[in-house]
Amino acid sequence: MSVLAPDKPAPAPVRPPRRVAFSQKIGRWDVKVSPYLYISPFFILFAITGLFPLLYTGYVSLHEWNLLTGQGDFVGFENFTSVMEQPNFWLALRNTISIFLLSSVPQVIAAILIAAVLDANLRMKTFWRMGVLLPYIVAPVAVGLIFSRLFGDQYGAINELLGILGMDPVMWHAEVLPSHLAIASMVNFRWTGYNALIFLAAMQAIPRDLYEAAVIDGAGRVRQFFSITVPQLKATIIFVVITSTIGGLQIFDEPRVFDSTGRGGADGQWLTVTLFLYELGWGNQKNLGRASAVALLLFVVIVIIGVLNFLLSNRIAASDQMVKKSKKIGGKR
Repeated sequence: MSVLAPDKPAPAPVRPPRRVAFSQKIGRWDVKVSPYLYISPFFILFAITGLFPLLYTGYVSLHEWNLLTGQGDFVGFENFTSVMEQPNFWLALRNTISIFLLSSVPQVIAAILIAAVLDANLRMKTFWRMGVLLPYIVAPVAVGLIFSRLFGDQYGAINELLGILGMDPVMWHAEVLPSHLAIASMVNFRWTGYNALIFLAAMQAIPRDLYEAAVIDGAGRVRQFFSITVPQLKATIIFVVITSTIGGLQIFDEPRVFDSTGRGGADGQWLTVTLFLYELGWGNQKNLGRASAVALLLFVVIVIIGVLNFLLSNRIAASDQMVKKSKKIGGKR
C-alpha cells in the first residue's frame, strides 16, 4: 500500500500594490504638516524680529561700522575689548544694577501687597483694579518730566517738603544714590500696578477651599497670606522677577529724560548701559560696531542674572517643599 504525499498548496496570488487615493495622501499630509503650519507664524515672526537682529548685531560688532560711512574692515573682538577698557562702561553697569535692585525688589513686594488688597472683598473692585493700571498707560517721557520736576534740586516738590520738615535738601541730580532712588521711583510708579494685576490674576486662580479650611482652623488673614497666598504664587513670582530683570537692565527712557541733556549726569551719576550704548552709536563717536558690542555684553549680563534669579527661586521653592514634607512625615509619626 503506497502513501501519497499531500499536494503542495498553490502559491498565493501576488496582489498588485494598493493604490492610495490622492485624497488620502492629502489627509495624511494634513495630519503631519498642519500642526507645524499652525505654530509657524510665531517662529517666522521670532526669526524676523528677534533672531535676525541678534545675529546681525553680532555681525556688526565684529566690524568697524560707522554710522555715516557704513561698514569697514573685520576687526574680530577688538570692539569688545575697546568697550571693556572704557571706565564709562563699568560705571554704567554699576548704575544699571543699582537702579535695577532699587526698583525691582520693592516693586515686586508692593505689587503682591496691592494684589492682595484688590483680591479682598472691596467695593467698586473694577474701579480700583483699573486705577492701578493708569500709571502704566502714561507715556514714559511724561513720567520722566513730571518726576524730574518733583525731584528738582532747587525748586522740587520733594525738597520743599523736606524743608517744611526741617531737613536739608537732597541733591537729586548731583549725587549718585539719590539720583538712583529718583529714577527707581519712576520705574516703580509705572510698573507696580501692571505687575499687581498679574499677581491678582494668579491669586484668583488659588482654590478658595484652602482659605475656607484655614478659616476653620483659626488662621488669620496674615497667616493665610504667608501660608497660602505666597506659596501658591511661586511660579508667578518667578515670571515677574525674570521679566522685571529684563526690563530693569534695559532701562532707558527714565534716565534719558531725568535732565535736559539726557547723558546720565555731569559725572555719569545715573548713566545706564543703554544710555552708554546710545552715546556710542548715535552720539559723538557714531561707532555702531562698539554699540553692538555693548548690546551683546548687556545681553550676556541679562542672561546671567536671569539664570541666577531662576535658580535662586527654584532653590527657595524646593527648600519649602522639603520643609513641608518633613512636617508631614513628623505629623504621621
